[in-house]
Amino acid sequence: MTSDRAGEQADRLGLRGNPPRVLVLTAAVTLTALVAAVVGLTLPHRLPADDPLPAPARYGIAVAVLALAQLARLRFRAPAGMVSITWGEAALIICLHLVPAGWIPSATLVGAGLAWSALSAFGERRPVLETVRIAASLSAAAALAVAVTTALGHPLLAAPTPGLAAVMIAGAVTYLLVTAWLSGVTLGLRHGVPIGPPLLAALRGKLLMFVGNVAVGLVVVVLLHIDARWLLLLPPPLWLLQQTYRHRLRADQERRTWRTFAESTAALNQLDERGVAGAAVAGALALFHAELVDVDVARADGSWWRYRGDAAGGLVDREVAEPGPAEPEEHELVRPLTVGDLPVGRLRVRFPRSAPPAGRDRDAVAAFGDALAAALHDAATHRELRQVTARSSYEAVHDPLTGLANRVALLSRGDQTLRQLAHDHPVALLLLDIDQFKEVNDTLGHVAGDQLLRLTANRLGALARPGDLLGRLGGDEFALLLTSVPVVGDRNAPMAYALRQAREIAERLAAPTEVAGVRMSVEVSVGVVVADAGAADLTELLRRADIAMYQAKEGGGNVAAYDSTRDAASTDQLALLAELREALEVDDQLVLALQPAVDLATGAPTGVEALIRWRHPRRGWLSPVEFIRPVENSEQLGTFTRYVLDKALAIAADWAREGLDVPISVNLSARSLLDPRLPGEIAEALRRHQVPAHRLVLEITETVVMSELEVIDEVLATLRSMGVQLAVDDFGTGFSSLTFLTRIAVDELKVDRSFVIRMADSPEAAAIVRTTVGLAHELGLRVVAEGVETAEQRLALAELGCTAAQGYHFFKPMPADKIGAVLGTLLDGARPNVFPLRADGAS
Repeated sequence: MTSDRAGEQADRLGLRGNPPRVLVLTAAVTLTALVAAVVGLTLPHRLPADDPLPAPARYGIAVAVLALAQLARLRFRAPAGMVSITWGEAALIICLHLVPAGWIPSATLVGAGLAWSALSAFGERRPVLETVRIAASLSAAAALAVAVTTALGHPLLAAPTPGLAAVMIAGAVTYLLVTAWLSGVTLGLRHGVPIGPPLLAALRGKLLMFVGNVAVGLVVVVLLHIDARWLLLLPPPLWLLQQTYRHRLRADQERRTWRTFAESTAALNQLDERGVAGAAVAGALALFHAELVDVDVARADGSWWRYRGDAAGGLVDREVAEPGPAEPEEHELVRPLTVGDLPVGRLRVRFPRSAPPAGRDRDAVAAFGDALAAALHDAATHRELRQVTARSSYEAVHDPLTGLANRVALLSRGDQTLRQLAHDHPVALLLLDIDQFKEVNDTLGHVAGDQLLRLTANRLGALARPGDLLGRLGGDEFALLLTSVPVVGDRNAPMAYALRQAREIAERLAAPTEVAGVRMSVEVSVGVVVADAGAADLTELLRRADIAMYQAKEGGGNVAAYDSTRDAASTDQLALLAELREALEVDDQLVLALQPAVDLATGAPTGVEALIRWRHPRRGWLSPVEFIRPVENSEQLGTFTRYVLDKALAIAADWAREGLDVPISVNLSARSLLDPRLPGEIAEALRRHQVPAHRLVLEITETVVMSELEVIDEVLATLRSMGVQLAVDDFGTGFSSLTFLTRIAVDELKVDRSFVIRMADSPEAAAIVRTTVGLAHELGLRVVAEGVETAEQRLALAELGCTAAQGYHFFKPMPADKIGAVLGTLLDGARPNVFPLRADGAS
């Protein structure tokens, strides 16, 4: 309780809000005023002996005149506070004529003290110390003005003359300058700002009234000399003059306010948040002559950032908690910043306690806040645009999965690096390919494949040296350009160094790790090429490294150096995809070879497998082994798959027109099943060729069926619901159990040719075939044995209950223009014994 009362008492006195420098100045000015008042009263005076007014009356008149001059004041806001303009100069001139000069300091102290005490008591609630400072400042200024006046003349009860007017004007000018200077110093010390702006503002606002004050003072002196009764006519003109001053000050202040408002809002046109907030703080300080301005900004991530500026010109910013709905203090205005219904921040303006906000200030803060809200919203939008642009620029040169440089960036930066090196400086390029990566994707899913790629990228990044360039080319291929290859006399040293680095990287990458909960070792094939920096660009180095990498895969090792003697063949391989793109645009290069499967009991055709062949214009006939894998790892897979399906269904449509009801089988790549659009594309192709869905059999590998990716299950389920048949190709070669047959409904199992060929000599192979046939019978599935080449194999399969078989023993793959006649012959010969395509109860 005692502490609270002490604080309230200190606040009423004005000790709490004033810096020590202001207190010191107040004490010095007060002491000066008291000394001047006491000394002035002790000085001898020269009133006439027949003076009709006693000395106390004259002193009282002086106090009243000086008090009225302070009460009839005009106020306007200047930097760091309110400036009051009074009739002080007129009162000073009148008092110089009415009373001895020595009385004026004390009369000013008493009159100004009474006037400002009344103003504080009935309106502004000024602290006591502030009232004392004002009265003391006016008294000290009056003392100095009196000193100047008496040094130049003796105005007491003197007849008005031009010389006397000049003396009084000199005193009034002194009074004006001293009061303005003391006000400027006080505001500067209180708010930490230069005294120039408030001093100039005070002088500029007072100039017109000063001229009127001097004129009124001199007129009153003249009227007193002529006849004091003429003073009764003065109140109306003085009131009109006061209103003229008020209007002029208000118009001038509003003109400056709107000019400042226009400049401040124009300064808000910044492109970044800090620029807008800084301009807003500076603009609000200048526009409202505020003590403190807070601009709180709501950011897109939910955080709030505060920019704070004070009258001294400082700007600080920091993160703050979201501002609550706190009520502003009496001398503050708070404006929420919104654009539509979107909150973007908050503006808080703290006015000086001596100049609390008025209605005009509230309107101005609202208008300024709306402009600020729009500017902050535009800055946030521009910031998001910059982020999107930066992200797009980043993504244009970085692999989105690993964050490494992508192919485009690798080629660009690599060529730039090569140009910066000496022409004969050796460099090495390592091209790495993850072995068995496709199997990881197929068995563990693409999420695991992505995890493996990121793990490999992180390990490679840790192994790369400063100056090396690392990037991901796509798929499971990475490239590492080594620029710090040692330069020694031995010309074989660079290659030896590069091979050591490649082997070390391969060993480090092979360290056991865990991917999708499975412990595995990442093995890579690395192609190494060494060349002088000026001998080739990065595209050529990548071509050579790719040749070396395939040599490593074919040679059984994990690292191989570029062998120029094998370059010619590999060059054709590298051009394969580009040539395939051209082949897909014509109709005479990619053709289907068709091989029937026959029923072992009746000899009737149970189906025809479509096998793709490439009639290459330069290299002749190419089997699928020579081009399927590059296609499966390229973006052309979808186009290639649609091409093959279209050709196969066109052939099936021709059979239907000839009355041949035989299904056609097409091999489907694992990656094709990851495309949810595949069923729709197949449905459209079936409709276009008018082929029933059950006449199409899609052959998938066992490893594909083992995948637990939902998209594969959904694609297969959709195909089954359409009526398309599914067959498992190369059955028995996978590394899975047979449990997938209970999860994925299929129509046919195709026993791999490796078991059929070894069936007679290998009990294990015969057991696999026997088990497969028995399982198929239990599940109501067809069984087709692949690669049947002898009559003995056919007989053994028939004894085991195998449904059908295909192979060279029956027919070799044949062109489409010959298959129709073969199928017709088979059907005619076996027509009385034809069985339904699906076994009863097949799912």
